[in-house]
Amino acid sequence: MNIRKHMPKTYLLIVAVILLTSSPTAFAYLDPSTGSMVVSAIVGIFASVALAVKTYWYRIKALLGRDKKDNTSTRDHSE
Repeated sequence: MNIRKHMPKTYLLIVAVILLTSSPTAFAYLDPSTGSMVVSAIVGIFASVALAVKTYWYRIKALLGRDKKDNTSTRDHSE
């Protein structure tokens, strides 16, 4: 029974791999400015992600770490 549960996912994965690896040939001309557009899009995405991380840095830091004030207050009560 456990094998039947994973079969649809396996078939879906196989179909997705086949569709992604068998692409038709594209007859297109890529001029030098196309490469420049791709590079500037990548730089823009990187800058946007960096700005978002910088903007929400304190929220991210609060989620991942503990507040130092809480540690000192618990030590004072235990001693």
